[in-house]
Amino acid sequence: MQYNPDNPIIAQSDRTVLLEVNNPQYAEARDGLARFAELVKSPEHIHTYRISPLSLWNAASAGMSSDEMIKVLEEYSKYEVPENLAREIKENVGRYGRIKLEKRDDKLVLVSKDRALMLQVWNAKEAKRFLTKRLSELEFEVVPHMRGHIKQALIHLGFPVEDLAGYVEGAHLEIEMRKTALSGEPFELRHYQADSVAAFYAGGAARGGSGVIALPCGAGKTIVGMVAISKFKTQTLIVATNITAVRQWIRELIDKTSLTEDEVGEYTGETKDSKPVTIATYNILTYRKRNTNHFPHFELFTRRNWGLIIYDEVHLLPAPVFRVTAEIQARRRLGLTATLVREDGREEDVFSLIGPKRYDIPWKDLERQGWIATASCTEVRVQMPEEFRMEYAIANKREKFRLASENEAKVQVVQKIIENHPDDLVMIIGQYLQQLDVLTNLFGFPLITGKTKTAEREKLYENFRSGRVKRLIVSKVGNFSVDLPDANILIQVSGTFGSRQEEAQRLGRILRPKDDQRPAHFYSLITRDTTEQDFSANRQLFLTEQGYSYSISEVNELFNEENAAAV
Repeated sequence: MQYNPDNPIIAQSDRTVLLEVNNPQYAEARDGLARFAELVKSPEHIHTYRISPLSLWNAASAGMSSDEMIKVLEEYSKYEVPENLAREIKENVGRYGRIKLEKRDDKLVLVSKDRALMLQVWNAKEAKRFLTKRLSELEFEVVPHMRGHIKQALIHLGFPVEDLAGYVEGAHLEIEMRKTALSGEPFELRHYQADSVAAFYAGGAARGGSGVIALPCGAGKTIVGMVAISKFKTQTLIVATNITAVRQWIRELIDKTSLTEDEVGEYTGETKDSKPVTIATYNILTYRKRNTNHFPHFELFTRRNWGLIIYDEVHLLPAPVFRVTAEIQARRRLGLTATLVREDGREEDVFSLIGPKRYDIPWKDLERQGWIATASCTEVRVQMPEEFRMEYAIANKREKFRLASENEAKVQVVQKIIENHPDDLVMIIGQYLQQLDVLTNLFGFPLITGKTKTAEREKLYENFRSGRVKRLIVSKVGNFSVDLPDANILIQVSGTFGSRQEEAQRLGRILRPKDDQRPAHFYSLITRDTTEQDFSANRQLFLTEQGYSYSISEVNELFNEENAAAV
């Protein structure tokens, strides 16, 4: 039996892979594994990855073969790779694209070379209702507007469809990228941005035109979206997380493309303009009156002859938008995200309805190349005051988490961190408004919540960007689509249970490269020996997979002061 004690991984027959963190080959083994496996546990010394059908299908759609995956395992494994694991990898990778969707004249046809598989599909209740007739043993006609639904049904059966049915071209839009932005700054596409657009565009062929591009916050996902529009030269609908993000898209489009203000529209709760490029919010699209299933703004998806729909922060796609997306599969679809992690477990629906992952790149690679800021992550463990421990002991699970999150001892830790960073731009972010109100009243720093009017919110963000305001407190509205290029210190006082994507988004708030090359610092304040500490371990998983490690610090260690123990 093969045994290489110096290698960093142990591949197991249950599809889990153990990775030694302190091994000299850790980084390269991690980067290889991350292409086709998911990180599920990340304690200090041994990380656990899981090889799932979806992780394999995403890798396969990006062009990675089963032989390449097995080679990674063999190259870094201490022991021989279990035979059944290698067989499962080959089998699952082989399932991707075994069934294809094609266009025949005006008909949508499901095709395969596997007769037994097609018989299984024909007899499956989940799939048969989307089929109109059996053209042959290997070809079935699909109800035209059920293109998305049949893909959902088949991925749930374990056979992801390769969609080659093509797309409507959409209304033409003349658009070019500027070489010099209107702001006067020279504009040049970064290599990974060009590579990601090329992977999505696929030379204009049917194999491209749908899918997800995963890039860290601060790496220019908006640029990728704009270049995609300029490639296809078609009228485009963009869906973003909030009004701030919508207006950020508008500013960037006008600044870096040939589009004018007359060609770019905002569709939000405040303004409803439909123009050749329209940016809407998820909130307005999913608005409906109480006690009704009618979404009046869904008609925006068909109001114009869109040739491309861009879903910003696609990991947040609301369930109703999944439904309408299933019905517009003839439109090209681009998902942009920092992480494909969804807390509701609907990653398969993103795969089937938006498309497979077309491109991603390890965050640490971009950090090493200088495209995003160097960041250090510190989990600061704070003791709960004795007088609250009894209340915590008898509280229910949800209340326990709230009590731990709002631990008043965190206030003094925040103050100490701020004092240690007098010249830095510091953002404080949290889940609980009551906690943020306490911090605002104590320190006098401006606070942005969901109730802050858009104009005031944008003014505060602008003051922060310019350095006129050096401290800013934000609720969870600050998780997404906020361009704060000079923010370099983030203090997380509380978060949403074990949300991995939230942790990634929050770190992303400080990852944009700084003019003076200052490093970024992410402090996560966690109440010791509570449910918050347990949830924190899960929150960190995605970032650990990207190569970030959290140093764990006690308050006295962090400040190196004799009296810090009293904090």
